[in-house]
Amino acid sequence: MRLRLLQFLSLVLALSIHFALTQDSGYSADPRPPNVVLIIGDDMTYGDYSFLGHPQIQTPHLDKLARESLTYRRGYVPASLCRASLASIVTGLYPHQHKITSNDPPLPAGKTGAAARQDPAYQVAREAMIAYIEKSPTLPRLLGQHGYASFQSGKWWEGSFSRGGFTAGMTHGDAARGGRHGDEGLKIGREGLGPVFKFIDQAVADGKPFFVWYAPMMPHEPHNPPQRLLDKYKSKTPSLHVARYWAMCEWFDESCGQLLDYLDRKQLAENTLVVYVNDNGWIQNENQPGFAPRSKRSPYEGGLRTPIMLRWPGKIMPRMADDLAMSIDLAPTILTAAGLKPTQEMPGLNLLDESGVRGRKAIFGEIFEHNAVDIHQPASSLQFRWVIESQWKLIIPGPREGKAAMELYDLSSDPGEATNLSGKQKDTAARLLRMADEWWPGR
Repeated sequence: MRLRLLQFLSLVLALSIHFALTQDSGYSADPRPPNVVLIIGDDMTYGDYSFLGHPQIQTPHLDKLARESLTYRRGYVPASLCRASLASIVTGLYPHQHKITSNDPPLPAGKTGAAARQDPAYQVAREAMIAYIEKSPTLPRLLGQHGYASFQSGKWWEGSFSRGGFTAGMTHGDAARGGRHGDEGLKIGREGLGPVFKFIDQAVADGKPFFVWYAPMMPHEPHNPPQRLLDKYKSKTPSLHVARYWAMCEWFDESCGQLLDYLDRKQLAENTLVVYVNDNGWIQNENQPGFAPRSKRSPYEGGLRTPIMLRWPGKIMPRMADDLAMSIDLAPTILTAAGLKPTQEMPGLNLLDESGVRGRKAIFGEIFEHNAVDIHQPASSLQFRWVIESQWKLIIPGPREGKAAMELYDLSSDPGEATNLSGKQKDTAARLLRMADEWWPGR
């Protein structure tokens, strides 16, 4: 009887310790390092999912992922431009820290398109921009130091996959062969997921934990979905351009479903951390191809906001969260889950640390020119800084916006950012401006 009592008390103590350890972190310890699958949507607005209430777009696979994940509905990227945003995801740094602020170098005087890309000075600047990724800690490089195999697929601007620290990948990055933002990697998703599946199988055979960068150029243009999906949405909107974009969103969802189903079939889901984020938003122009104002490349919600999901069965408790989260949080979150320490330069938080996330006062970001002004001086290309504290959002014009006025919005009552309150809420605007200056003065 005494022995049974001691065993019972030991069990209670063990459960109490486990409960205490997992309350703040949101996950439990596991002796095996988790596999990591990072899914990055490309040019998709934060509300364009059925689980977030879109009345037409159907995303059943991502809906299921959201139900199984810690899902942050108020996620943000620091910059609403593809390359800067992706570089922040892979490094855990703000653009002004890693210095990859723009999609391309400055255009040579009087040259655009192929003529610009063939200009010797442009090519030198392009190489200098890519070199910045080798100066920053990256997720695949840090994970690789601890035995991870890693695979790049989809969007990737920084030359060959190897320059980012990946052990394998699809992108060669050779400008002479059309390398710019993904080249061969851009086939993923649109032409199946065979290369990703082959990599996963090899990593498992080698007994290595793996990291997958799955960043298909979807629903990004070209908006050329399968006819069956286009036909489905053509009757739901008078705009063919919108129908094409909606169909692309579901096609992207299908590709995510193929990847998640593969993890299930191979019995890998249990010890795989799946992370989801978008690189930036997109609001489809109803009258022509391309994006509408206040979406991609803008400091508004339509360009910056994204759902962020984290799924690790048995380790992360699924729930919907409305705390502020950022894509720069993903690197420290993934590293911590893998039993590693984030670098001192990484300003983000571990999103599995509930108390840390709830204690965050504000988030920040920055918008830069598509073509950099000076690739070595981030402030030279700065259009806007922005800061969000609770429901308040302040947009601060940078050097490239001349004498544009600051904009202050109450996102709780004005999520569409229609009413600028900077003139009526001067104290709030001044306080947020001081916070932004303390974060990065933009010069």
